[in-house]
Amino acid sequence: MSQSSGPVSSSKPLLYRRVLLKISGEALMGDGQYGIDNETVKRVASEVKEAQELGVELSLVIGGGNIFRGMSTAAQGMERASADYMGMLATVMNALAVQNALESIGVYTRVLSAIEMTAICEPYIRRRALRHMEKGRIVIFAAGTGNPFFTTDTAAALRAAEMGCDALLKGTQVDGVYSADPKKDPDAERFEHLSYHEVLMRDLKVMDQAAISLTRESGIPIVVFPIGERGGIVGALTGEGPSTVISDDKP
Repeated sequence: MSQSSGPVSSSKPLLYRRVLLKISGEALMGDGQYGIDNETVKRVASEVKEAQELGVELSLVIGGGNIFRGMSTAAQGMERASADYMGMLATVMNALAVQNALESIGVYTRVLSAIEMTAICEPYIRRRALRHMEKGRIVIFAAGTGNPFFTTDTAAALRAAEMGCDALLKGTQVDGVYSADPKKDPDAERFEHLSYHEVLMRDLKVMDQAAISLTRESGIPIVVFPIGERGGIVGALTGEGPSTVISDDKP
């Protein structure tokens, strides 16, 4: 495995030292309508590497919506628990794809699954995950929480709390949180900062309510940034790039 080519530079100091990065499965599709686009996965992996080279301890949670969406399938008549388990398996597939892309560029990675499948990845054990991060490995948490009826957003909030993260970074297709879908409503208001309470009261579709409540209880800020823009992850870590911060601390 090749070694890192050296740290990247940034004009601002890091705002966070240990973070969990939540990426939707749809972010891996590229311009496609389904599945995994290898070039997109490689680009995301290169940006994750750049962030790690700044000295950040990183872990990831990746959704599975590019392969299978449990809730929408349940709405079509499948039992919800079975549909959710299928969605968890989709997140494992995405985790393995991102792991492969990261290791191909010299980044040591471990996939830890909440559902045991020891032939392809490690079972999730909190202390083991912490040890991997302390050794400089990027940990990818797969299979959600291991339970149906919980989203990968909730899994991300849970793992961020368990890992003692300074922030939860959520990569989206837009440059922050808006009052409405900016692709449909040109008058949608963009927010620089929101409190957890404001997100819940406005019913803003950032993350599900369980995830918002858990990050609030844990005091973990949520940083929503554009994953599709080059340098988006580093920009969110340093405050140089566009983002919306959700926390109870005033900016």
